[in-house]
Amino acid sequence: SPLRTPRSPRSPRSPRSSPLAPAALPPSPSGPRAAPEPGHPTEAWREAVAAAAGALQAGGLVAVPTDTVYGVACLAQDSAAVRSIYSLKGRNGAKPLAICLGDVERLYRYCHVNVPDELLRDLLPGPVTLVLQRSEELNKDLNPFTSLVGVRIPDHPFMRDLARACPGPLALTSANISSQGSTLTVLEFQDLWPQLSLVIDGGPIGDIQSPECRLGSTVVDLSVSGKFSVIRPGCALTPTVEILKKKYGLVPESS
Repeated sequence: SPLRTPRSPRSPRSPRSSPLAPAALPPSPSGPRAAPEPGHPTEAWREAVAAAAGALQAGGLVAVPTDTVYGVACLAQDSAAVRSIYSLKGRNGAKPLAICLGDVERLYRYCHVNVPDELLRDLLPGPVTLVLQRSEELNKDLNPFTSLVGVRIPDHPFMRDLARACPGPLALTSANISSQGSTLTVLEFQDLWPQLSLVIDGGPIGDIQSPECRLGSTVVDLSVSGKFSVIRPGCALTPTVEILKKKYGLVPESS
């Protein structure tokens, strides 16, 4: 499918189509950069990853496609950038941000894990956020009110490459004003563009007519040994619970 490079927020006309739009443009809030098609690690793909990683390492906020909805990311270890995400979204300061990593192996640095590695790999990468005890490595200004942290490894090649290109975890939240609906195209959060360093356009995510596609990831707390609790049903509840109960014998925390 063709890649879409929308015009600037000031002229929201129909997106242009471009088979492989160049992505090596400097980070700018003037409009999205197209993410090249997955499975083609071309020069344009590498340039898009490098542009996004550069914007993040400069303290910026970058809008990104994930396997569920569009997100906004910053470096989790950058306290000023974390504050910027809360400001951008008008988000309640007591609502935690998840961290995003590129690979399961990196999770052990930022979390205390009390479930089998195989369980992690059965659910990640995927549309699931696993809540675990945080380690001392994680920025103390990120969710300072809780000893837990949600971890995302999206099943999206651009997001995983971007996370691998950054020195630490990303803080990740949905690309919308708090309490408003999740977004499945870059045009749906056009009002946020001017406050972002870069917008990566991966095209529509899922079926934009389907409410189920806007549910976001399934959030499951695994911080208590042998148990799990569902914090948000999300889009992958049934298969996630099936794996936790049937394969690993975990029981719902209320029982």
